[in-house]
Amino acid sequence: MDINIIASNILNPQILFYFLGVAAVVLKSDLDIPQPLPKFFSLYLLLSIGFKGGVELSKSPLNDSILFTLLAAILMAVVVPIYSFLILRTKFDVSNSAAIAATYGSISAVTFITASVFLQRLGMEFSGYLVAAMALMESPSIIIGLILYRLFTSGKSMEEFSWSELIREAFFNGSVFLILGSLIIGSLTGASGEESLKPFIDEIFKGMLAFFLLDMGIVSAKRIKDLKNAGGFLIAFAILVPLLNAALGIGLSALLNLSEGDAFMFTVLCASASYIAVPAAMRLSIPDANPSLYVPMSLALTFPFNIIVGLPLYQSVINLLWS
Repeated sequence: MDINIIASNILNPQILFYFLGVAAVVLKSDLDIPQPLPKFFSLYLLLSIGFKGGVELSKSPLNDSILFTLLAAILMAVVVPIYSFLILRTKFDVSNSAAIAATYGSISAVTFITASVFLQRLGMEFSGYLVAAMALMESPSIIIGLILYRLFTSGKSMEEFSWSELIREAFFNGSVFLILGSLIIGSLTGASGEESLKPFIDEIFKGMLAFFLLDMGIVSAKRIKDLKNAGGFLIAFAILVPLLNAALGIGLSALLNLSEGDAFMFTVLCASASYIAVPAAMRLSIPDANPSLYVPMSLALTFPFNIIVGLPLYQSVINLLWS
């Protein structure tokens, strides 16, 4: 792995703002991002990346290669929570195992967005349809997690559960709906739509990402305290499982003959974990699972690991193999 790429990633202004947020908590500063600004930053980033992905999608017609990649994305979103659940069951009860497994079967849109900026700094591009892959990977793990919970919890009847509510939560929660809606609008309006929204979705994008990562740094530093009693198993899981998922992503990318940029972004999706959509669904659907386990695992461990170490690591491995 090229040390210059690592240094370049860490010295990225957006990443440094993440560290500034962490430092604010460590040094007990009163720095804070007042609500509802963090939610607005999140909505803006989802809208922007979804719209730009739709514009790119309009430039490249749907073909077999794209369809197979989307199917591979859905496959990862189904398989990862299953084997994660089996690993977690060696240490934890069904509720917490299912919630954590669902979290790691889904994706982090912000990690994807940060990776797109990282790729841009390297002068590389990726295909817009991967935004669709991101949207498709967010929801299946919620359903798989709930199925595992129902199957392995004694005394629980599958009939007692409202599948219509689960499917609605999985596919129509705010983040998925906004990504898909923005993707569709971008693909329908194409280059003319991109030009009309360029000042909003392009020129201020990196500044908004810096604000969002500043808030993520503050939240992550506060959440890390929740893992003190979790032990080394969950800490190792939060690092090693994303690495395993990344390896699977690289292997699938090679099988699908993806370009280097597309392989990198697909791998990042496979390696990330949800800390917004899935935790919200788990709190609603598996209330006896402990949020102080699965939220800080994804937010305070996997997220910073991926944006600091994971991105340059995955890119270096892909660059070596593709070369």
